[in-house]
Amino acid sequence: MKRFFKPVEKDGPSKKPSLSLSTEDGETTETSGEEKKEPLKFLTWNANSLLLRVKNNWAEFTKFVTSFDPDVIAIQEVRMPAAGSKGAPKNPGELKDDTSSSREEKQILMRALSSPPFGNYRVWWSLADSKYAGTALLVKKCFKPKSVLFNLDRKASKHEPDGRVILAEFETLRILNTYVPNNGWKEEENSFQRRRKWDKRIMEFVMQYSEKPLIWCGDLNVSHEEVDVSHPEFFSAAKLNGYVPPNNEDCGQPGFTLSERKRFATILREGKLVDAYRFLHKDKDMERGFSWSGNPVGKYRGKRMRIDYFIVSEKMKDRIVACEMQGRGIELEGFHGSDHCPVTLELSSSSNSQNEDPT
Repeated sequence: MKRFFKPVEKDGPSKKPSLSLSTEDGETTETSGEEKKEPLKFLTWNANSLLLRVKNNWAEFTKFVTSFDPDVIAIQEVRMPAAGSKGAPKNPGELKDDTSSSREEKQILMRALSSPPFGNYRVWWSLADSKYAGTALLVKKCFKPKSVLFNLDRKASKHEPDGRVILAEFETLRILNTYVPNNGWKEEENSFQRRRKWDKRIMEFVMQYSEKPLIWCGDLNVSHEEVDVSHPEFFSAAKLNGYVPPNNEDCGQPGFTLSERKRFATILREGKLVDAYRFLHKDKDMERGFSWSGNPVGKYRGKRMRIDYFIVSEKMKDRIVACEMQGRGIELEGFHGSDHCPVTLELSSSSNSQNEDPT
C-alpha cells in the first residue's frame, strides 16, 4: 500500500524526556518544556471522516494548521471505530486495532498525527463502536488540562453514546467539544426525541457548571437565526419524502426548525453564553459566513448553513479577538475535503483583560 507519511523517528538519546502528569480522571498529560496557563487559539472542524482527510487532504490541512498554530484542535465526525474485538466491550478512548485492516488504518492515522505540526499535541479520543460519529481533542503539550472527561455528566469512566463529547478543564476555563445529534426529519426515537433530550442535557450542563468560563465548540447542528443560512425560505420549507411533522415548529431542514432554534436561543440566554462569530460579525456574508455547504451537484448546490460554532461565556466576550469561518464559496474552497470548513477562535489573555484600566 502506498505510504502517505514518513515513519515517525524514535526518540534519540539527545531528546529530553517528557513528564507524565496525572489528571483528576486518571488521564495523564505528557508535556515537555515550559507549561503555559491557558490556551488562547482554538480550531474546530467536522472532518467528515478523519481517515479520509488524512489520505486525501492532509497536506492542505497541515499547511493551514501550521499557519494558524492553534493551541487546541477540536474534531468531530472522526468516524474511526473504538477498540475492542467483536462481541467484546469497547474502549471508546482507543482506536480499534484487532484486525489487519483496523491496524493499517490506525497506523495511517497515527503516523499523520505524529508528523509536524501534530506531534506537538496530545490527543484524546471519544469514539463510537463503528465508523460513525466520534470526536477528538488535540491540545498542545505545553498546556496541562486538569482533567479530560467524555460526557456531560462529568463522570470519569463514562463516554457519551457515539463519542459525542470531550470536556477538557484547565485552570481558568473549560473547553467542551461536541458533535451534536442531527434533529432528523421525523418524530422518531432517534430523531426529534433524541435531539430534545440532548438540548435538555446541554441546558442542565451549562446551568450547573457555570462557575468557570466555558468555551463550547463543534458541530452544534443548528443555525440560530435566518442570517445563519444562505436561503431561509428553502430551508424552512424543506421536506423529506413529503413528510410533514404534526408540530409546525418541527417542520423544515434539520438544524433550522423553529423548535431547535428556540431551544438553542434559550440555552444561550439562560447559560449566559455568547456566539463568538456573531458577536463580531453582525451582517450576513454570502461568501464566508457559513461553515457547512451542500453538495456542488444537486438541489443543495449553493445552499449553506452556519452550524459549527464557538460559544463562550459572557464574562469572556471582551476577550474575543477573532472568530472566522475558514472556508468560502459553493465550491468548498478551504473545506479540506469535508462538507464543513474549520472555524477558528482567538482570545486575548486573561491577564491582559485583568490589567485593563477599571475606570
